[in-house]
Amino acid sequence: MTLAGKVALVAGGTRGGGRGIAVELGAAGATVYVTGRSSTGGGRSDLDRPETIEETAERVTAAGGLGIPVRTDHSSPEEVRALVERIAADQDGQLDVLVNSVWGGDPLTDWEHPLWEQDLDTGLRLLRQAVETHVITSRFALPLMVARKSGLVVEVTDGNTARYRGSFFYDLAKSTVIRLAVAQAAELRPHGVAAVAVTPGFLRSEAMLDHFGVTEHTWRDAAAQDPHFAHSETPAYLGRAVAALAADPHVMTKTGRALATWGLYEEYGFTDADGTQPDFAAHWANSLEATHGPLGDPL
Repeated sequence: MTLAGKVALVAGGTRGGGRGIAVELGAAGATVYVTGRSSTGGGRSDLDRPETIEETAERVTAAGGLGIPVRTDHSSPEEVRALVERIAADQDGQLDVLVNSVWGGDPLTDWEHPLWEQDLDTGLRLLRQAVETHVITSRFALPLMVARKSGLVVEVTDGNTARYRGSFFYDLAKSTVIRLAVAQAAELRPHGVAAVAVTPGFLRSEAMLDHFGVTEHTWRDAAAQDPHFAHSETPAYLGRAVAALAADPHVMTKTGRALATWGLYEEYGFTDADGTQPDFAAHWANSLEATHGPLGDPL
């Protein structure tokens, strides 16, 4: 698997799944533009977390690619337009992979109340942040791919089935992102560009490690608090899934689909950072289906 000579944009690459994808695209040899609002020179986003786009870019380069950090607020069409114009100028119009991984909605998600008891402004803000940012980014980035008649768009989501995700605005955001992949696939297919949605399983992100009070070295200790965490996966696993898709010369056969790490590892053979192959769908069937019902039919 090689992406040498390829150019990628990972929107929302500061941390979590976006960082994992950026680094693994770099490990496959790609030049990766890493964007987000948390920057060493530009301050933190409203999440107020320590990770920065510069750190991610450094990891991309250390992995074997070339990481280029560009501080960008993806809710701003002007900033996204300027970002894409820079990529076009730097790379002679080349963009092979677009990853829409902007999220930041965790503090905006209300897991306790039904729609009619939720704060409307907060819920609508979540949708703007988690959906509109993807639309804005694709609007300006897709012309580069269409002009070259090749490329891959990846919409990062949570879950690839119609099962309700437990909170109205969260569910609406994540399921809408899948629909964004379907709609882009329909319009891009005549131009030879693929679009898919990809979900991890139980993602062991920096924020999740902090939530359990563990590190990546001690993460197994968190299983005492939540036994399902023993079946979690690192952002690298998601990254390797995306890198495998980006390197697949037949990726057009998957365009318009909602895919998952637990299906893609079987096809492409990649492993997580520790050499394992987590399969959250299998864990759900074995341990959660009796209580919570089946994971659901693919969207």
